[in-house]
Amino acid sequence: MPLNYNDIKEVTINGRYVTDKHLDAFLDAVSKYFKIQTEGLSVEGRAIKSIALGKGDLKILMWSQMHGNESTTTKAVLDLINFLKSDSELSRYILKNCTLKIVPILNPDGAMAYTRANANGVDLNRDAQEKTQPESLVLRKIYEDFKPDYCFNLHDQRTLFNVGNTPRPATVSFLAPAHDPERSISETRGISMQLIVAMNEELQKFIPGQVGRYDDGFNSNCVGDTFQMLHTPTVLFESGHFPGDYDREETRKYIFMAMLRAIEVISQGTIHQYKRDSYFDIPDNNKLFYDVIIENIPIPEPKYGSNGSAAIQYVETLVNGKIQFKGKLEEIGNLQGKFGHKTYNCLFYKDLMKIKNKPELMDLLNSNGIFF
Repeated sequence: MPLNYNDIKEVTINGRYVTDKHLDAFLDAVSKYFKIQTEGLSVEGRAIKSIALGKGDLKILMWSQMHGNESTTTKAVLDLINFLKSDSELSRYILKNCTLKIVPILNPDGAMAYTRANANGVDLNRDAQEKTQPESLVLRKIYEDFKPDYCFNLHDQRTLFNVGNTPRPATVSFLAPAHDPERSISETRGISMQLIVAMNEELQKFIPGQVGRYDDGFNSNCVGDTFQMLHTPTVLFESGHFPGDYDREETRKYIFMAMLRAIEVISQGTIHQYKRDSYFDIPDNNKLFYDVIIENIPIPEPKYGSNGSAAIQYVETLVNGKIQFKGKLEEIGNLQGKFGHKTYNCLFYKDLMKIKNKPELMDLLNSNGIFF
């Protein structure tokens, strides 16, 4: 990395709950350096703002929190903006050669309510063709007016994703979206792949084996697929789980690093150095993780067999302006081939005591007929 990450991390914004109100002070501060503009209004009348940076010919458009409860990339975007005003050699070079337009929160109503959908209950990433929602219209107008050379579609993914068949979490995943049902490789999609290869090479230095490739099934209603159809190289970023990092403060760092590397490659005109075929060397995402697995539990019913495990997945809930992670029992039985971000084995006394000392976990198990 070109400088100490902690020097540019935006420490005033952290955790999982990030709204337009949280960004007000930051945007006011950076307005001294970059242009802040209201691009339109959400369903509930909240401003959808953009930040314009740089004066170069290469145009990059990026948007975050299209899904209101996916805030990790928003935090990383703020870190990126801090880097670009740091007056380093690389930041000056990027701003000279590139123009960036960043929408930090496309779905401010969903961000406020901590929901995937907007205030009308519509998934904006399934509204690219019909454009029924004001937020969708705002993004399309920005796209048409700005005429980007590249697009970054910034998201979060759930903790259940792992890399390939390994017990490694997909801390970061990428996708070069398809532009047709055959998922053919056009020049545009090929460029997206090359950018991903460049980012993956960088991230492997820091999180080896923790980068995955997102499913590339074609859906013209998705924004990334649509922009790829419009011949703009588009990259989907997915922020995932880093061990023990449910607030995704570690993951934001790797998203920042990935974005910066992609922008650096674009600004230097070195995309051609990366092989498209290497994109397919990145393992597919898989869904083999649970948040908690408890092995060798007392089986509540004979149908589960004699040697079972319990799988628990956290549900994110907004409570008094904070995100709480509440367990939900997802599966009981043979969980061979599945992994837990946290694993307990009831045959081990220490693990059993740890379980018994967690009231919420005990209540969940007891309510499902599992008693120790």
